[in-house]
Amino acid sequence: MSVVEEVQKYYGETLQSSSDLKTSACCPVDAMPEHIRLVLRDIHDEVKDRFYGCGSPVPPVLHGKTVLDLGCGTGRDCYILSRLGGPDSRIIGVDMTPEQLAVAEAHVDYHRQKFGYDSANTEFRLGYIEDLAALGIEDNSVDIITSNCVLNLADDKAKVFREIFRVLKPGGELYFSDVFCAQRIPEVLRKDPVLHGECLSGAMYTEDFRRLLAQLGCQDFRVMSKGKIDINDPEVEAKIGMYDFFSITIRA
Repeated sequence: MSVVEEVQKYYGETLQSSSDLKTSACCPVDAMPEHIRLVLRDIHDEVKDRFYGCGSPVPPVLHGKTVLDLGCGTGRDCYILSRLGGPDSRIIGVDMTPEQLAVAEAHVDYHRQKFGYDSANTEFRLGYIEDLAALGIEDNSVDIITSNCVLNLADDKAKVFREIFRVLKPGGELYFSDVFCAQRIPEVLRKDPVLHGECLSGAMYTEDFRRLLAQLGCQDFRVMSKGKIDINDPEVEAKIGMYDFFSITIRA
């Protein structure tokens, strides 16, 4: 089974709610800024229950912006962005797991009505974050890209970041939360499907991330928040507990 197929199975079938996760990576509600917590009250329960993010990557300026959310899952962050961006914003969610997108798409009209919009400003596309061109997302067409604990799951991270900078407009913004590791993880652990699905074995080594962005022409990024991740499962702890993992929100 390929890495892509393993991730699709883990998030489409194995995990049924955020309580099934084996680490503390999933962002607790009380860690969110108050204005986001207020919006979260209006998000449908089914959308929230199957959320697997590790942070709160919501940029401060959203009004009227075109925002692309990579690995949107059930659309929780898309709907938060939709509400904060207002009816003139455009939110595009991309995910490769049909079961997750089905939940997101089922609640488009619910959130349109909840937010008092005449028409929905959210749309969802089934596909791969490594190939946004296949989804019709053009060069220099997006103001902001967000992602929440997904980029670590990509097998070819360099390809993902090349696509990110291809579709961002000049002066555009990448604002994402993800799992990072203080050390480089060996190949034997990166192949473990549970460790990968739990966002651990695919975590980027912080220095490799810095070098990759520099190679792509992005010399400056800011750490907006950082928190250590606890492993709550003894079996997972035995396999990879010797490494230090962090949930980091980055603005570039």
